[in-house]
Amino acid sequence: MSTATETREEAVALAESVVTARLAAGAQIVGPVISVFWHQGQFGTGEEWQLLLKTRADRYPELEAHLLRHHPWDKPEVVAVPVVAGSADYLRWVEATTEPPSRA
Repeated sequence: MSTATETREEAVALAESVVTARLAAGAQIVGPVISVFWHQGQFGTGEEWQLLLKTRADRYPELEAHLLRHHPWDKPEVVAVPVVAGSADYLRWVEATTEPPSRA
């Protein structure tokens, strides 16, 4: 899953919030990256910080909701790409790390 922010600090805050909530096993922050886009009918370019979040498909709805609630933009990019293959140990780590806390 990925999203982007305008500043490094915003990206770090979002990454920390989703990982501590166990909605993502980990996050990578890449940037700044240059974006070229159309927004509100106008062509633009700008620098952004991209977040790459590691989660599992069944946690996507909660992760998306969290990002939309806490993101500084009104309509942020929030997209997911399925993992079609991966090392068994890594995939087990993602599965275990994103297990919701038990509600005892």
